[in-house]
Amino acid sequence: MMTTACVPADALGRRILCGTERATVRYVGSVPPTAGIWLGVEWDDPQRGKHDGTYEGTQYFKCRHPRGGSFIRPNKANFGVDFLAAVKDRYGLNDEQDVQHGTENTLVFGKKTVEFVGMDSIAEQQSQLNQLVDISVCECAVSHAGQKEEISRTCANIRHINLSRNLISSWETVTAIASQIQNLETLNISENKMKFPSTSTSVSSVFSKLRILALNQTEIMWTEVLFCAPGWPALEELYLTSNNITVLERPDNVLQTLKLLDLSDNQLLDGNQLHLIAHLPRLEQLILRNTGISSIHFPDAGFGCKTKMFPSLKRLAINDNKISQWSSINELDKLPSLQSLQCHNNPFMDTEKNPETLRQLIIAKIGQLKVLNKSEILPAERKGAELDYRKIFGSDWLAAGGNWNPEKNKPSEEFLAAHPRYLSLCLIAFLLDAFSMCFYYLRKAHPLAGLGAKGFCLVGQLHCTAPFWALLPLGRHL
Repeated sequence: MMTTACVPADALGRRILCGTERATVRYVGSVPPTAGIWLGVEWDDPQRGKHDGTYEGTQYFKCRHPRGGSFIRPNKANFGVDFLAAVKDRYGLNDEQDVQHGTENTLVFGKKTVEFVGMDSIAEQQSQLNQLVDISVCECAVSHAGQKEEISRTCANIRHINLSRNLISSWETVTAIASQIQNLETLNISENKMKFPSTSTSVSSVFSKLRILALNQTEIMWTEVLFCAPGWPALEELYLTSNNITVLERPDNVLQTLKLLDLSDNQLLDGNQLHLIAHLPRLEQLILRNTGISSIHFPDAGFGCKTKMFPSLKRLAINDNKISQWSSINELDKLPSLQSLQCHNNPFMDTEKNPETLRQLIIAKIGQLKVLNKSEILPAERKGAELDYRKIFGSDWLAAGGNWNPEKNKPSEEFLAAHPRYLSLCLIAFLLDAFSMCFYYLRKAHPLAGLGAKGFCLVGQLHCTAPFWALLPLGRHL
């Protein structure tokens, strides 16, 4: 009869490997009428399972998928190794290799000769481990920290760790490893299905120097992020893709140092959820690929005004979403610092068949944009885009009540909502035209005007007597 000797005491909830497949232990015990101990597991790949945890009418555990579970014998389960064992194995420094390749040292005690195998190799190994700064033990079946203080004694200089796709089952394990690394700056623990704190945790200095943290595909929820966040006082980049995050909350007094946030592949659905993270003061890059959002709106700012939300945001990615209206693109012009936008694969892009025209429209609608879909916007391209934009919608502007005479210019609210930058583009064109015309006549009257060095510029002394509105039609020819 199989005993529980080969089953860890904390097996329930642990992550395991069975062959190449990963699973979570949901049950440990007997399954009558069979003899011995069984592990009830929920497979990461539901196709690997047979049932939902119910066997012959008795439910032993629950699964998310109706056929995501099955029973295996304990000897089929790999519960993983400690962190340091994985490091030694990955970097060719395990004990077996030390013995095989080590040197032999002998000492004589009286008539007895004692051999010490691998003494030089052990010292060399220790030196090599201490030199490691950037460590990757991705997919090495790491499940626990190992003996207390063993990591700090052996790998004192680690700064960057890739622990992705292992068998870590709780945030406590991550903390146990990180607590032995004083200068940890980068940590990737993606693709580890873990349990996170469900209440506020006491603040410690374990992650005091952590700048980059990847928690992709860890099943963390936003509330759990906020519970852990007080322990990340210096965090600058946070990656949270594919975690089924659907609801956000305002991060009060946490994540205030964050410069990059990646929420891709989480079905936020409602663009208003973004308002809850809109006041992170240092956030420069927000990645929202495939989040299901269909609109973007900043209600605190009207046409032609800048929002107080996302004050530092320079780079925004909204690829692969459901944005169907150009009004959302208009809203992006309200962001005071936006310089780069990625917006491929949204329904609004299907409204224009010509990709060049589509690009021009986006450029014209967002005045401060410098990079669109990873392609730089040069000054000549912007000038051409804004000129074509005025030409394309000039008739609509006139039909909506627009007029080159400022006293008669009263375009409808509907037009202003659809084209909030149109009037400012016309004003810019007028000012450029007026300057060009004044400079032209000035040069005719004073040939030396505008010359540098010992020349003399009279532009500032020119007084134009033509009425303001009389110069406006020139803007149509820019």
